[in-house]
Amino acid sequence: MGQVEMVMPKMGESVMEGTILKWLKQVGDEIELDESVLEVATDKVDTDVPAPFSGVLQKILANEGDIVAVDKPIAIIETTQVANEIVKESSIVVPAMKEVQALQETTTIAKNFPNENLLSDNPNNGFYSPLVMNIAKKEKISATELEKIIGTGKEKRVTKRDILTYIKNRASSIVPQTEKKNSFVENTQTARSSAFQTETFQSQSLNGHEEIIEMDRMRKLIADRMVESKRISPHVTSFVEADVTNLYKWREKQKNAFKQKEGTTLTFTPIFIQAVVKAIKEFPLINVSVNNASIHVKKDINIGMAVALPSGNLIVPVIHKADHYNLTGLALKVNDLAARARLNQLKPDELSGGTYTISNVGTFGNVMGTPIIVQPQVAIMAIGAIRKKPAVIETDQGDFIGIRHMMFLSHSYDHRVVDGSLGGMFVKKVADFLENFDTEQKI
Repeated sequence: MGQVEMVMPKMGESVMEGTILKWLKQVGDEIELDESVLEVATDKVDTDVPAPFSGVLQKILANEGDIVAVDKPIAIIETTQVANEIVKESSIVVPAMKEVQALQETTTIAKNFPNENLLSDNPNNGFYSPLVMNIAKKEKISATELEKIIGTGKEKRVTKRDILTYIKNRASSIVPQTEKKNSFVENTQTARSSAFQTETFQSQSLNGHEEIIEMDRMRKLIADRMVESKRISPHVTSFVEADVTNLYKWREKQKNAFKQKEGTTLTFTPIFIQAVVKAIKEFPLINVSVNNASIHVKKDINIGMAVALPSGNLIVPVIHKADHYNLTGLALKVNDLAARARLNQLKPDELSGGTYTISNVGTFGNVMGTPIIVQPQVAIMAIGAIRKKPAVIETDQGDFIGIRHMMFLSHSYDHRVVDGSLGGMFVKKVADFLENFDTEQKI
């Protein structure tokens, strides 16, 4: 047997340290490859840290609550003889271990799925740990189905947590059709209501007239950042009402075919993001940050999208280089990030680097809002609910009243660097793109 140090992993380009929240394994426990060992918090996200190799946890070097720099040792794991011999031969532990794991995993795949081609072009490169493969075999998950699971481990490998979450969701989805909710809003509100009643609002009562609710860690971070943003940026908000009748009807015609083809829902969010991206290209001074007396114009268009978590908190995953995606690509990316955000499976890099943010308040039935800017960005847009309203329709034959699908766009911006003319023209341009949406395009 040999000993190998487990270090604090680098959980994002901008993340240099992590706070140990909880050890999921104790000294003497056996650990499988990719099995979650501890929970770590960064300033961006809380996440589980998987074991980089299998063995026995011999010693814990950092306690819960400790802040540990990236690449610093946090535990000692006693490994098998094979792993120990490779560690002795190499000064770099992880690559050597990776080669052994790859060999083991390839053998396991061939043994368990001899008639399936797992070496196809999938995010995991066809490699799965023995632990994941054993779970897949036990739960009768085919190779094809296994490929569809989104991996959150190193190099996008499927971890134990990923496959167990998939199994749980798969089981919960097998219910009679009549029991399923028909509205995303209803589903979200149900989840939020449940969370408010259980986990988030564990409270105590000092008397019969009031309760004290302790903020969780994420709520404290949100509170600090909202106060900081208001302190830094003088907020101004402009509003525009858009007629999205044609867009609405196009989406209604396309959504079933999209669901059948892609296996996921076509929401309005990717359409809104596409319109914002187009507007940024025409008004690049919206896509900036401020550093003292300098304005930094961003060449990449990285769109953040606010996602409500079951706990009631908000998180903002980022679609990097959103201008490189077509509408289908945006739809798939939006759904992927939103789903993993609610499962606490986002990586720190997926929560950083945003240059502009949208918040779809219409999801909760709100017609408009005045969102707070995500620093160091200088603007954010709230998308209101789409509602049928009587509206004046101008034609060559004259004006008349018709029933149209209307929505409000609310644009909050940093008045230090964005004047009313730029802020107002930008939101009007987004509305123009939505009103003149190309209804002939296929998806």
